[in-house]
Amino acid sequence: MRKYMSRRAILAAGLAATSTVVASRLAFADDDLSPGKTHDADANVDFVSWRSAEEWAQGKADGVAASPGGRAGIVVSKAIDTITYKDPHTGQSSEWEIATWTSPTHKLKFGASQLVASWNVDTPEGSWLRTEMRGSYEDGKQTPWYTMGIWCKGEKDVTRTSVDKQKDDRSFIDTDTFTMSDPETHQLASYQLRVTLCRKPGTDITPTVWRVGAMSSFIPDRFEVPASKPGEAAGVELKVPRFSQSIHSGQYPEYGGGGEAWCSPTSSQMIIESWGRKPTKDDLSWVDPSYQDPQVDFSARSTYDKAYDGCGNWPFNAAYAATYKDMDAIVTRLRSLDDAEKLVKAGFPIITSQSFIESELDGAGYGTAGHLMTVIGFTKDGDVIANDPVSKDDEGVRRVYKRRQFENIWLRTKRKDADGKILGGSGGVCYLYKPTDKQWPDLPSVHN
Repeated sequence: MRKYMSRRAILAAGLAATSTVVASRLAFADDDLSPGKTHDADANVDFVSWRSAEEWAQGKADGVAASPGGRAGIVVSKAIDTITYKDPHTGQSSEWEIATWTSPTHKLKFGASQLVASWNVDTPEGSWLRTEMRGSYEDGKQTPWYTMGIWCKGEKDVTRTSVDKQKDDRSFIDTDTFTMSDPETHQLASYQLRVTLCRKPGTDITPTVWRVGAMSSFIPDRFEVPASKPGEAAGVELKVPRFSQSIHSGQYPEYGGGGEAWCSPTSSQMIIESWGRKPTKDDLSWVDPSYQDPQVDFSARSTYDKAYDGCGNWPFNAAYAATYKDMDAIVTRLRSLDDAEKLVKAGFPIITSQSFIESELDGAGYGTAGHLMTVIGFTKDGDVIANDPVSKDDEGVRRVYKRRQFENIWLRTKRKDADGKILGGSGGVCYLYKPTDKQWPDLPSVHN
């Protein structure tokens, strides 16, 4: 929890824009809504992705083709080039054959201040994936191609990492998030995504990309959000395993500092296992056999971002969840607890990101500059039932938090710490994981 949040706090400068920007937020023509139903005329959150055969066909394929089998994906059919990649963390250079897929331009219906990409991919040993985005501002000027992540399931080929020090004069990449430097002046109007599939030369190894997408948003400055009333999920509680990150304190500190910093992978593992998936015995063979819940150690290792030096990279957690058989995962923002209730009512738990001082969340017993937990239900009175991994043991993970307090610490973009210093909030960020044969409810921030 600690390390994840100390870095993520930097996000605050670009996350929220002022109320004057809300009033002058740019509107764009509704002439490119593909693919899928992703828009709400009044929404300031948009999620779009490409995952079906028809959607892959909308993009530009250079050396990729549809994957064989039932689930639509793309694979390397014929490499278009050989590159030399120097791993920034090991200093080692190696050659890789590549092929690429580039999305069509996705035009937004509002000027966005942020974008987070996410992807689902299988990367067998001898392969890896680079995901990039290129945006256009409201005046037509383009960003560079920004790297949103270097991803591989294992650790033998390249180092899984975000890429630091990417920026132009209007925007920058903060770990996993494209952020406008001054959204009062310029905003994101459209973007493309590009995936580069990399494999060892002379082999037929290939990544298989099942989904690539992005959440773009404009969230106004707000210390408080409107209060909601209990809705359709009142009295619904989903069955989700309980894992404590705290019992892993001090374990494998090379992965972001040990269990005390593992709120994100611990939350991910709870939801993954709620869908009946779990690591194999071979996956866990390296974990000290005396450790309880070794799958949490595995989850931390599998989401670790070397540049970030932590396990809280949002897309890396989603990509990890999607390494399990027929699992689908995205990073997005929800606009309200009403959206959360729709998901819970339909059977989908939610991983949420929030920050608060101890007095702002009764029953937590701690304060944090940011923390991940899972929303698994709502009481009959509409309060939030959460699996909070910071608990001292697995049994104590289930908590009930007051509805009004929870929605505010999760959805706001501005807050004050115990000393009165103004800091940022996540603005409703969440992870959503599901099996591919299930459908999320129809929401502007979700694309099935």
